[in-house]
Amino acid sequence: MDELRESLVTPQSATADPLWFKDAVIYQLHVKAFFDSNDDGIGDIVGLTRKLDYLQDLGVTALWLLPFYPSPLRDDGYDIADYRDVNPTYGTLQDFRHFIREAHRRGLRVITELVINHTSDQHPWFQRARRARPGSNLRNFYVWSDTDQKFSDTRIIFLDTERSNWAWDSDAQAYYWHRFYSHQPDLNFDNPRVLRAVSAVMKFWLEMGVDGMRLDAVPYLVEREGTINENLPETHAVLKRLRADLDRNFQHRLLLAEANQWPEDVQQYFGDGDECHMAFHFR
Repeated sequence: MDELRESLVTPQSATADPLWFKDAVIYQLHVKAFFDSNDDGIGDIVGLTRKLDYLQDLGVTALWLLPFYPSPLRDDGYDIADYRDVNPTYGTLQDFRHFIREAHRRGLRVITELVINHTSDQHPWFQRARRARPGSNLRNFYVWSDTDQKFSDTRIIFLDTERSNWAWDSDAQAYYWHRFYSHQPDLNFDNPRVLRAVSAVMKFWLEMGVDGMRLDAVPYLVEREGTINENLPETHAVLKRLRADLDRNFQHRLLLAEANQWPEDVQQYFGDGDECHMAFHFR
């Protein structure tokens, strides 16, 4: 059954080339800005599917799609409100399944985004957490504190808009941690349920046929007092668990680390061949 599933959802060349990503010609695109099939002024998945022959003719071998999930769109879709659906402005899950089939029929692979560090504050996980009992597993899907003075050695990434990495939530009567914008609370990977939930999201899209996932903002997954909260050993442990889940269930798929760090730190995201397959070189 596993072999049948792989043959249905991956390009025919995948089994012959497990290192397909090493010389892939990757075309990055935003669905909403690519091709509009219904003249509403917004690109959509149906339009993208219609242009697959054009992309193939360019010599592209893989498509990297920026976030297309339901979102308030306060951070261009990286503020995800539902990991398992398509923004209705861009289409439906059925449209996406058809797109995957048509891409694979042409030998094109598809890379999508797994925004692993944070969610939108509109995500049901956060809405549930802010109303849950303090200290409960539901509350602890995110990182909370009674004070905004914890983790004081941690830099603020967006100094132009954020004064702190903490934001007050009036429903929870507590501060929540965010390394990015205040409307993007950080997930708490010290809670095993969070890792299981993120792994389930990864499997959801890989089972649909996605060939690779770009892991957004991976250096910031875990927090420890007295550190700068970047590139911690515990963060690498999270990635090893995700990679093990991937390898156990799928063949020839890709994890791509988005680690905006110095090269000597970025290279650590390969692990011992047990974390990410690729990483961006930013410097």
